[in-house]
Amino acid sequence: MKRNNLWITALALGITLSAFGQQTSGGISPEMLQQIKQSYKGTPTDKAIHNAISNNDINKLAVNAESKNNFDTYFSNKVDSKGITNQKSSGRCWLFTGLNVFRAQAIAKYNMGDFQFSQNYSFFWDQLEKANLFLQGIIDTREKPMDDKMVEWLFKNPLSDGGQFTGISDILGKYGVVPSDVMVETNSSESTGRMANLISLKLKEFGLHLRDQSAKGSKVAALEKSKTEMLGTIYRMLVLNLGEPPTKFTWTRKDAQGNPVETKEYTPKSFFDEYIGKDLTNNYVMLMNDPSREYYKLYEIDFDRHRYDGKNWTYVNLPIEDIKEMAIASIKDSTMMYFSCDVGKFFDRERGLLDVNYYDYGSLMGTTFGMDKKQRIQTFASGSSHAMTLMAVDLDANGTPKKWMVENSWGPGANSGHLIMTDEWFNEYMFRLVVDKKYITDKVKDVLKQTPTRLPAWDPMFTDEY
Repeated sequence: MKRNNLWITALALGITLSAFGQQTSGGISPEMLQQIKQSYKGTPTDKAIHNAISNNDINKLAVNAESKNNFDTYFSNKVDSKGITNQKSSGRCWLFTGLNVFRAQAIAKYNMGDFQFSQNYSFFWDQLEKANLFLQGIIDTREKPMDDKMVEWLFKNPLSDGGQFTGISDILGKYGVVPSDVMVETNSSESTGRMANLISLKLKEFGLHLRDQSAKGSKVAALEKSKTEMLGTIYRMLVLNLGEPPTKFTWTRKDAQGNPVETKEYTPKSFFDEYIGKDLTNNYVMLMNDPSREYYKLYEIDFDRHRYDGKNWTYVNLPIEDIKEMAIASIKDSTMMYFSCDVGKFFDRERGLLDVNYYDYGSLMGTTFGMDKKQRIQTFASGSSHAMTLMAVDLDANGTPKKWMVENSWGPGANSGHLIMTDEWFNEYMFRLVVDKKYITDKVKDVLKQTPTRLPAWDPMFTDEY
């Protein structure tokens, strides 16, 4: 009797599992297919659109010709751009953007001509610190199984050349900065893919070694000793690719006409103190427009930092109009800002214009694309992908923004390497802005007193900017 009951239970379980594994009732039946096919009528219009799409780029066909009219490049309020940088084939937009903000301030303060901070110098330390962040994370999670969500996330993300403003505060505040001619770009800094793949592969191997050591009984002190040896290997790989960072250097400052003004010996930290000289961790506030989460709340992203001993990315979530108020105040005071957005959406590369009306996909496809910003975030259709330097706004007679301008880091191009965005595009695809605390409103000051709500490292809204 018991055998029969067990057999019946097993059979029932097998049927249940089979039902979950493969459903027949939810498939496309012949009757459904006939109904579906009715949506394409094969009219002369349908055939003409098919012929056009099959032989052309959809974006070229979807351009709304009316949007090309009245393209105005005048801005009522503008911080002077100090020259366009070029991140080339790397994901360092966050680094270029942050350094460009402080470069503009240094040039204005000392009346310099062309000047850049070394992106390669800061990138070197960023990569070493991220390697340590990963390895220490492996040590911290050593007792968790390999399929634990955090362990899985660590092994999927051992290293990245992308980032956001916390990388600026974490790296510059600890290691200082140097001028671009003190540590120049290399092939691997300008094209990071191969180096990143090799270092990531080595870090994953090291991560497994640390977990194996732990499983065999090694204590934390022994694991951290192994970690230090592993970081020695990573350091050597970085030096071979990027060069070894200087500990001191002699540099001559020149005025706007190229005349030498002062020659001094510096360390990277003393150069930071003289040419930036700010507490980047505490003097700046990160603002976010994420309508999928509650406004006037403080949020923190777990493990979203560039140093293990750095500060997790913490931000204030605000309505877009609140963010605009602070952005306008900063621009009017001749202060650029770190800004990030979903740059690939409705982008006219030839004119350097971001305009939600530029492509009319609905008319071309005979349907609508009706999700709002909140829905696009919830369905992973949109998120911050690229950082640039916000430096201009065009206000109408009532002080309402009509359009915005950013200094990009893609080298020369339309608008001398700057991108112009309509205010409507700004509403839909702008996500993050970093402002000096002196421009924040009383509402933001109150929000900063909150205990932040912590979000997990794998929250899809908070991927690195490239």
